[in-house]
Amino acid sequence: MSKFFFSGSVAAKLDEKNRFVLPQEMRYGLIENGQLEFTLALGLGGCLAIYRKSDIDKIVERFQAKQHVAKFQKFFTLFFSTLHQTSCDKIGRVTIPSMLKNSVKIKNEIVIAGVLNKIEIWPRDHYEMNLKALLDGDNQEFDMAHMAEEAFGLLEESSGKEECHVF
Repeated sequence: MSKFFFSGSVAAKLDEKNRFVLPQEMRYGLIENGQLEFTLALGLGGCLAIYRKSDIDKIVERFQAKQHVAKFQKFFTLFFSTLHQTSCDKIGRVTIPSMLKNSVKIKNEIVIAGVLNKIEIWPRDHYEMNLKALLDGDNQEFDMAHMAEEAFGLLEESSGKEECHVF
């Protein structure tokens, strides 16, 4: 059996209570030990991220060993104070806390994107702007050929260690 990962994307709208419906196949990927629980957090680049409970548990365990290192204090404060442990309601809706919604400038249209071990939630206009820049190749930051070359180069590296990355 192959290891599960999130992929695909879908556009959605927030309702008046800042809720959206998480696609069913993505919900299934978040179920662990018979429970649908996950963490909503700030992501990189202007999005939110949904992480499985077990991934957050691993992150917490590793960060606890470094919690008294001064150079990490601001990061830990911002990271952990913006984590929201949550779930879906009976019809699959997730509520985005206003603070997180405002932090990434979500209005009412979003794109829900599966990205390996997490689900990203983007303001729709931001996601479409990034996708256009990537496909047009107008921006060096979004040079698809260069990014693909570097990403596939990671496959050649063999560290032999299991890694757990938050972002």
